[in-house]
Amino acid sequence: MVDEEFSTGESFIHGLDPRIKIIVAVLFSVVVAVLSNFVSLLVALFLSLILVVLARLSMKRVFYRLFLVNGLILFLWIFLPFTYQGETWFDIGPLVATKEGLLYASQITVKCNAILLTMIALLATTPIFTLGHAMSQLCFPDKITHLFLFTYRYIHVIFQEYHRLVNAMRIRGFIPHTNIHTYRSYAYLVGMLLVRSYDRAERIHKAMICRGFNGRYYTLVQFSIKMRDVFYLSLMLIAILGLVILQWKVTL
Repeated sequence: MVDEEFSTGESFIHGLDPRIKIIVAVLFSVVVAVLSNFVSLLVALFLSLILVVLARLSMKRVFYRLFLVNGLILFLWIFLPFTYQGETWFDIGPLVATKEGLLYASQITVKCNAILLTMIALLATTPIFTLGHAMSQLCFPDKITHLFLFTYRYIHVIFQEYHRLVNAMRIRGFIPHTNIHTYRSYAYLVGMLLVRSYDRAERIHKAMICRGFNGRYYTLVQFSIKMRDVFYLSLMLIAILGLVILQWKVTL
């Protein structure tokens, strides 16, 4: 299975009701995504860092995940300042960087990091199947819940199948090079992986039907909201409302 390195712990965040975590994570992410001034964005980033500290997570592992995401955001910094219309900041030959492009890239960077830190602190501290149960009890559509749980469950299976095919190619003497034969071999590998994945999905679906599956996800897990959950939800709702007010005042 995929490693859930943050899902175990005894922190305040780990002990919260998973339904509360999902609600707060969704509301916080939506609000942060529409913020546009740096004052409110930096406050949101600070709040997300507080959540990570409260969850008592390994900062080394957290920043490793941030490093991977910011590696992709780096491409925005390379292209966005030179393609966004606005006031000239500097130029490199025919390329002209704008201040508005730089600010836009900065906003996206802060937003992504704030949302990712919040997701790590709230959702990654909950086991995947517990999140699925919480989604079901929050009346998420059954198809979304099933897709979420089955995707997690069978990513590992598909990964194992991929390694089995790669090992079979190596046993037959395949050595990758930069040529047409290598590209064709990898194309066959991807195609075979898709075919085997489809075949496995058909077998799993038939097995589920034989066991009485009718499109609904039943669970014996029952969550109970405690006073600390109510306190945390109220506090976070106030913080999210504060971000909205701060955005509105600064905009004015």
